[in-house]
Amino acid sequence: MTETNDSVVLVERVDNVMVITINRPDARNAVNSSVSAGVGGALDEAAADPEVRAIVLTGAGEKSFCAGADLKALSRGESVYAPGHRDWGFAGFAARYTAKPTIAAVNGTALGGGTELALAADLVVASENATFGLPEVKRGLLAGAGGAFRLPLQIPRRLAMEMIFTGDPVTAARALEIGLINQVVPAGKVVDAAMDLARRIAVNAPLSVQASKRIAYGVVDGVPVDETAKWSLSDIEWERLAASEDAKEGPRAFAEKREPIWKAR
Repeated sequence: MTETNDSVVLVERVDNVMVITINRPDARNAVNSSVSAGVGGALDEAAADPEVRAIVLTGAGEKSFCAGADLKALSRGESVYAPGHRDWGFAGFAARYTAKPTIAAVNGTALGGGTELALAADLVVASENATFGLPEVKRGLLAGAGGAFRLPLQIPRRLAMEMIFTGDPVTAARALEIGLINQVVPAGKVVDAAMDLARRIAVNAPLSVQASKRIAYGVVDGVPVDETAKWSLSDIEWERLAASEDAKEGPRAFAEKREPIWKAR
């Protein structure tokens, strides 16, 4: 196992599978710039190694897969993107195309950015105690790491809009029922289950798998072209929203442990 960025990301090779672990359990595996750099660097390593045929992304511990962005880092004015690689997106993963199959092993809560990482993965295995949701609207924000446009593409639109508009989470059992994830397993078994799925992929011809993935996602020159306009729109809406009074009120109310007072401006 190799460790990167002061051990906030652990990278392990098991046969033909790379396992990437966000290793900040005390911070519920929240993402800061070091996490983004570590995950993004590991994905570069996987891309360059023909022996890596599948990738598993998980979080340390059994309580939280990823709690989203590190709000403490944001409050200090720090970026949560990998230095020099904002194009990689959230956690060095959400906005980049990864040629090899990716599996999110969701070991607990995956709210906000955590759900967006799951949406960015090709396949999702979740522990029975996992929860998924995009609660950004409860804080005057939006799911700007792909969640607002990927969720309606991956589950029935009306169910997606209910999750987006209410910000309410769903259980792993409900996520499986609506097709958001592939499998639910007992707590503590999620990485093992993801590895089993990865091995089922890794025995196949790697170039065939990668070509099939490109077709499925409509990838041209390494870019899923159907997502290009959606990312641009998401960025525009994020910048506009971030300048509003409500976007400041939401996090402030959360920190002060009170209900927000929305002004729609």
